[in-house]
Amino acid sequence: MERVKGEGRSYVKLMAIIAILAATIDQVTKAIMLATLEPGIPQPVIGDWFRFYLLFNPGAAFSMGTNSTWLFTTIQLCFVLGIAWYSRMVPEKWQAIGLALIAGGALGNLIDRLFRDPGFYFGHVVDFISVGSFAVFNIADSCITIGVICFVFGVMREDRAHA
Repeated sequence: MERVKGEGRSYVKLMAIIAILAATIDQVTKAIMLATLEPGIPQPVIGDWFRFYLLFNPGAAFSMGTNSTWLFTTIQLCFVLGIAWYSRMVPEKWQAIGLALIAGGALGNLIDRLFRDPGFYFGHVVDFISVGSFAVFNIADSCITIGVICFVFGVMREDRAHA
């Protein structure tokens, strides 16, 4: 696969920095929350609307697939490795930022799945951000969501440039 645009510009370093930074921030915030919160006991930050609420999620978003932890671990591992391989071919800066944020978020949650209880490859993801009645999530999940938005924006920019 060849680069479409960018006169040979590589985003590998940028993507690596963003992904590692995202995963690091995710893991540091999880460590802080694990040290300061009791599981299942909400800690209000902005009334009842925004709170920290420590949970351990064996599944995917919205706790779907709780019996498929191994599958999510495998998908996240493949995704992180795939983005690392593809990073030298990313044609546009916003796509690079988006993919790096997605990879960093996937890496943050992958670390949980590999090294947290109940055991290697079957670990539960630490979630702690609770907003309104929305699902409880973490920094890695936020990076993935923001990454998807950045990636779509980059694809639209690239399409517009080719039109």
